[in-house]
Order: sequence, then C-alpha cells, then structure tokens
Amino acid sequence: MRTGTALVCTGAAALSLVLAGCTGEGATQGKDRGSAAPSGGAEDAGDAGDGSARPERARAAPRPPASVAALGDSITRGFHACEPLSDCPEKSWSTGDSKDVDSLAQRLLDKPSGHTWNFARSGAQVADLPVQTGEAIARRPDLVTILIGANDACTDSAADMTPVADFRTAVADSLDRLEADLPRTQVYVSSVPSLMRLWEVGRGSVLTRQIWSLGVCQSMLAEPSDLGASATGRREEVQDRVVEFNAVLQEECGEHPLCVYDDGAAFQYAFTGDHLSRWDSFHPDEDGQNVLARIAYDKLRAAREEG
Repeated sequence: MRTGTALVCTGAAALSLVLAGCTGEGATQGKDRGSAAPSGGAEDAGDAGDGSARPERARAAPRPPASVAALGDSITRGFHACEPLSDCPEKSWSTGDSKDVDSLAQRLLDKPSGHTWNFARSGAQVADLPVQTGEAIARRPDLVTILIGANDACTDSAADMTPVADFRTAVADSLDRLEADLPRTQVYVSSVPSLMRLWEVGRGSVLTRQIWSLGVCQSMLAEPSDLGASATGRREEVQDRVVEFNAVLQEECGEHPLCVYDDGAAFQYAFTGDHLSRWDSFHPDEDGQNVLARIAYDKLRAAREEG
C-alpha cells in the first residue's frame, strides 16, 4: 500500500448538510491587502539537453520571500480545523497566523501580517486553479504555494475523476502564467496526499465509517469495509489517478526554474488519525496542518541551499 493521506472537501451533493463549508470563498490574511514588492531573481536556465520532450530546467535560488499567496482547496483553507462546517484560514499550513500552527508564512516571513493572501477555496478542483492564479498575480507575492488535485480524484465515483490531460492543461496554464506575469516569484507545489492512506487509517473505526457513509469521497471511501475484488480495484484506480496527478505536478513544475516540487513528500507522509479533524475524520487538524507546513519549509530551504 502507498502512504500519505488526502484530506479535502469534496463538494458532493450528499455532503451538503455535513460539509457545508465547501462553498467558502478565499480570504485575505492580515490587516493590509496591499501588495508587496517581489524579491528574488530567476537566472536564465537552459533545457536539460537530454533529448526528452519535456526536460527539467535548472533550479534557481531566490532570496527569502516577504509575501506569500496560497492557492488550492479545503486543505489550504483549513476547513474543519477550528469549528465544524467552516473554513479556518488562520490555521492554514501555508498562510495561517494562528499560534497553534507554525505555518509556512510564519516560518519564512519577518512580518507575516498584511503580507499573506489565501485564495484557496474549499471544494476547488484543478479547473479552478487559473482563476486563483489570477487573483494571486494581482497581489504580486514573492511566493505562491499550490496544493490542488485531491478533489479531482475524490469524487462521487471513480468514473467522475478529472482526466489526466485536463489536469495537466490547468496546471501548465497556471504555472506558465505565473512565470510570465511574475518572473521573479517562486512557486511551491505540493504533491496530492494519498487517499489510500486515508482509507487505511480510518476504515477500522465505526464512527469514521459512519461519517464517510454520509458521502465523503465515495470514489475511495465508499463501502470502506469491503475488501472484495471490485472495491479493491476501485480504490486502486483512484490511487493510481492520484499518482498520475502527482507526476503531472512534478513534470510541469520542472518546466519552471523558480518552481519547487515537494518530490512526493506530502503523498508519502504516513498520516495518522491524530492528524485528522475530530469533526469529520477527513480534513487535517492542527497537527496535520503543521506537517504540511514543515514539509514545505524543508523543501524550500533545501532548494535555496542547493541553489
């Protein structure tokens, strides 16, 4: 079995009474909505020259950022991290300012207040990424974080999952636009956490199974106690799609010299029940948000050191 866990708000109709927060809008962290001047510089980087169709370009090492914008879904919105049925962006792994979560922004910025923007939306799929990208570009942040894709695999059924080609188009267009409009802004791309790990962790709990039966991520979590060939094959199909999405994220990020991919760290992380919200056994709680923040910080620090 693969490890990691995906913790997202699906937005499915069957969840409307339980996960009403899926319709939440993006919000700004801090008091000041003004933009910050970009910092860090991308040096010209050539292709790898190995003859492949999509060579990975050389990495660049920008200066530490002074502002951060977050793109993504309910994970980054901190859904269920504070109260049931509501977003909690102050506990977001990326831009949160709560003392309970040592967010990426708090680890990186000297003055986070007024210099972070959370444009993630609960229930978002990759098709929503270009719109969020435009919102981020308007603020001209030094760093943009992206965690998107779990809702594209976590659907009502495996047949409803986003095709890989469509996923690639949305990711590529967004990264291309970020580089074109903000050539000195660094981008951090997280892998999609593992839905299979979520099933492994929660399937033994009667309470968790009851919560999931309300309509949570049915492509993976429907009939969680069923170990028959059909149910097993369905789960493997969903997990394989997550793997394909992560391959796209890695490849497309590799096309941009100021983009840092987490090398599958979020996907591979062995989340436990202690990392999940007590409200739905699905979204990350404070501990889960801290894990994602630590992974991102370590990857960005390593990229600067290697550069």
